[in-house]
Amino acid sequence: MTNQQYRKIKLVKRSRQVMEGAGVRLKRAFGSPNDAFFFDPFLLLDDFHSDKPKDYLKGFPWHPHRGIETITYMLHGEVEHQDSLGNKGMICQDEVQWMTAGSGIIHSEMPKQQEGILWGFQLWANLPAVDKMMKPRYRDISSDQICLVRREDGTKIRVIAGEVDGFKGPVTDVIIDPQYLDVQLPAHSEFIQKVPRSHTVFAYVIEGEARFDQFHNDLLGIEQIVLYEKNTVGRVKIQTDSHPVRFLLISGKPLNEPIAWNGPIVMNTREELNTAFHEYNNGTFLKYKN
Repeated sequence: MTNQQYRKIKLVKRSRQVMEGAGVRLKRAFGSPNDAFFFDPFLLLDDFHSDKPKDYLKGFPWHPHRGIETITYMLHGEVEHQDSLGNKGMICQDEVQWMTAGSGIIHSEMPKQQEGILWGFQLWANLPAVDKMMKPRYRDISSDQICLVRREDGTKIRVIAGEVDGFKGPVTDVIIDPQYLDVQLPAHSEFIQKVPRSHTVFAYVIEGEARFDQFHNDLLGIEQIVLYEKNTVGRVKIQTDSHPVRFLLISGKPLNEPIAWNGPIVMNTREELNTAFHEYNNGTFLKYKN
């Protein structure tokens, strides 16, 4: 038994600038096979945030995915998506798209604005081996479907997945049993959240600063990511001093499976990965079509 009440920080790192798609400048919080070992079941978190059209207008033209789920959450701006199943639509401010690529999908994500702020996040979650070849699916989640929990101290929590104060997020029936919260915490306050003991838990700071561990005195700020220790206690505690903070708090059930990863495709073995790219090149990639 342990007297520890809250999870301790295992790792702190800062996002780095990368270029993706047809030339989109963004910040990558994590996103490599080595990161995937620590963040399992999550593979990647990208933060695209700019008021300069040249940073985002080229977007993400048609490209494939297999073996993963991609979760897009928009704070500002609009992105149009199209896919090989015939789906087409917009992801707008405060909306979420949860796409399960499964056996394979080809899609595009293109900004639909010529100026102004485009700000959002894309999270990749791995699929277990048994589900990597499942039928692809989309979940488009509008702003009014997402619970906004308001507390007396001024704290605001948007519940995309998981549960806070008895309010459940609209994303359910996902294999990794995720929790996805957007938390705004005022100055001189604290936020305590239950998390499953066995789950990977991390936070990504998008505004302000806070302490994310009572044993870690440093204030952590914008574009820093906090990974908590695994398999410990079932709560995290975040505290602010003289400044407010806004952060994403995300958790999920680890898969503990081998990863073979190249670009937009993540499988369990190198042979499966080679097969995926061979099928993409010879036109047999899509198992389900419009």
